[in-house]
Amino acid sequence: MTDPTGRKATIVSVQVETGRASTLPWGLITSDAELIGRVTEALGDVEALLEEAAHSDHPLIRESAGHLVAAGGKRFRPLLTLIAAEFGEAVVPDVLAAACVVELTHMATLYHDDVMDEAPLRRGVQTANARWDNSIAILTGDFLFAKASQMLADLGPEAVRLQALTFERLVTGQINECLEPAPGESAIDHYLSVLSDKTGSLISTSARFGALLSGAPGPVVDQLTKFGEIFGLAFQLADDVLDIAGNPEESGKVPGTDLREGVPTLPT
Repeated sequence: MTDPTGRKATIVSVQVETGRASTLPWGLITSDAELIGRVTEALGDVEALLEEAAHSDHPLIRESAGHLVAAGGKRFRPLLTLIAAEFGEAVVPDVLAAACVVELTHMATLYHDDVMDEAPLRRGVQTANARWDNSIAILTGDFLFAKASQMLADLGPEAVRLQALTFERLVTGQINECLEPAPGESAIDHYLSVLSDKTGSLISTSARFGALLSGAPGPVVDQLTKFGEIFGLAFQLADDVLDIAGNPEESGKVPGTDLREGVPTLPT
């Protein structure tokens, strides 16, 4: 696969013969050892930024905000930001900051989601609302949104605008998930629209941030943005299946949350 500049894109090349392929975080396979080294090191830098962003002089905020950071997670969104940046100047400070921003945004939504779902577990640990209460969980999510906004301020007006539009879509998706389809709208179309907003939007933005801030060519930025949107939809479709058929020891979540909440998903 090549990008429009003609440069070989080894990001998703798959060579599974023994000794030829190595695995990036999250199971991505590539034969490019330098790519693996860059991305792995950059993910470590992002992790340090996340820990710094979640810090507060207030002891309760420090504990609650660091709760999900310490629990780990796939870090898929920052990984996508870093991989998209390979089409430009791969590891630059702005890309690392954007990778941290998308994960902070994701974690903030999780604090709020767990309140809405009354979920007891997240990433294999007790949720903030279960450990403290709903108010602390909601305010902790707000705190992480605020920290993400601080980092965005240094990335320029285009990045701030992109984040604002993404946040609007995240909220719209969550609201529409609580509503019935509009008159004349099929249940599946409504459901896919919800998924595009509540999941596809941030994954799309993760890819766009990486390409944009690394200086990738405009057509590449647009293509990676479209890819992130479609991939995000597939990602959430799979997650909705796992809500019914997943192993809680692997997912870190209690299965059947959507069923108990009466949220219709594609399997139902």
